[in-house]
Amino acid sequence: MYFLYVFLQNSKLQEAFLMKTKELLKDYEEKKQLYCYQLGDIDAIFDRIDNKPSNHHLLYQLPTGGGKTVIFSEIVRRYIEKFDKKVVILTHRIELCKQTSKILKGFDVKNKIINSSIKEIPDQEDYSCFVAMVETLKNRLLDEKLEIDNVGLVIIDEAHYNSFRKLLSSFKNSFVLGVTATPLSSNFKLPMYENYNELLVGESIASLVNKGYLAKATTYSYDVGLTSLKIGINGDYTVKSSDELYTNIALQEKLVHAYKNHCLGKKTLIFNNGIKTSIQVLETFKQAGFPIKHLDNTNSNEERKMILDWFKNTPDAILTSVGILTTGFDEPTVECIILNRATKSLTLYLQMIGRGSRNLPNKNTFAIVDLGNNALRFGLWTDPFDWHHIFKYPEQYIHNLRDDMEIERYFTYKMPPEIRALFSKTNDISFDVELEYKLAVQSLQRPKIVIEKSIQQHAEMCVDNSENLNQAKALAKILDEDIESRMRHYANCLNNATKNYKDWLIEDYKIKLIIAIGRTYRIRIMESE
Repeated sequence: MYFLYVFLQNSKLQEAFLMKTKELLKDYEEKKQLYCYQLGDIDAIFDRIDNKPSNHHLLYQLPTGGGKTVIFSEIVRRYIEKFDKKVVILTHRIELCKQTSKILKGFDVKNKIINSSIKEIPDQEDYSCFVAMVETLKNRLLDEKLEIDNVGLVIIDEAHYNSFRKLLSSFKNSFVLGVTATPLSSNFKLPMYENYNELLVGESIASLVNKGYLAKATTYSYDVGLTSLKIGINGDYTVKSSDELYTNIALQEKLVHAYKNHCLGKKTLIFNNGIKTSIQVLETFKQAGFPIKHLDNTNSNEERKMILDWFKNTPDAILTSVGILTTGFDEPTVECIILNRATKSLTLYLQMIGRGSRNLPNKNTFAIVDLGNNALRFGLWTDPFDWHHIFKYPEQYIHNLRDDMEIERYFTYKMPPEIRALFSKTNDISFDVELEYKLAVQSLQRPKIVIEKSIQQHAEMCVDNSENLNQAKALAKILDEDIESRMRHYANCLNNATKNYKDWLIEDYKIKLIIAIGRTYRIRIMESE
């Protein structure tokens, strides 16, 4: 009773009690619940630890959002308890170090972060688990600041990055567990099978969605001509060629159109390949009156925190970014992912989509808007992947991916409803270029007759749905995508048509269409008189 009296009279004691209660509640919230599939994978991993050689290298695959960090945190807890040896966890970003350390703490694993600010580690004997970035740990090992004789387990997060290879020689007698969503090396010249003896595949994306662990996605794909893009030395599209394509007015308009149709009012992440593109997206959406901010790796830590706090607390926020939110970022309330870029990287493709896949009590679906033909290249997010084959034969997998010319060959233009309404007096707006080309060849006519027929049909559409010549010519300008689609199919019929020739066909078509509209309009006037 006396303690209660003192407590009620002492405000500082009350404040300390409340702070301690909050800390306990926070620790309780951070301690994650393990699901059945996670427990099953943990048992499978420990089966390897118990029965394989002490220096066995195991690669574990689990989709983004499946809880890889939670799983290996529980593995660390059990391993230390069972073997009384030290564990080293390697990450490639400081944000991941902090997140990992936080989750480990939730599993009652006392751990120490080794970052660039730590030059000496005098208290290393007080810890059984260390979380470190690759370069920092490499420097501490060279300086002989870290005792590694008793390290029995090394866990590599985001193992598909190749920066970890340089440290493997320092842990020759340790069991190495690599963890990744995609067992495909970020550098195809350095395949993962060279560093890992075995691949263990976890639950699939489709299974996690069906069981309610991940949100269900709906993908909306827009055909985008990518043949102007260049491939860089890393095997992916260059930033410069991507910026040139994605900053043009037509694609910016397509982006806004896609947002309005599928993401309006939803918390949205837009991924771009270049800063120039992202800033252009920022300006375009600002002018349209939408709440949007831009984030890239040039922002300071303070700016990054401010922008992410705004994004978290604004229900209809749009965040356009470049290469900074694919890993180490978790905002479960994201409802729409826009891929405003193309990529040749399966890992990046799945990472970007994974930012929207978190399930919440009031959110079990999300939208994917693809403006880079990525779904046509890799398949839908929930499509099955033969990870064992990809792990064993990565070059074959990369070689068999559909290239841009093959993808674009099967593009079929579908006129949007708002444009179709402007040609309501024309019953049939379709034109099968391949069929017309085939008929021309069979009847020994010159191929150009196909273009002439197409131009005449477009001219009649414009004249029939206008009250004067100027209106008809104005309608011709909104047929650009239809014209490009038809000329792309025509060029495919020619087999060896160059990009320059395709571009010339499109420009020549537009000039001849205006001439044909004038001619058709005059004929109609004469007929009416």
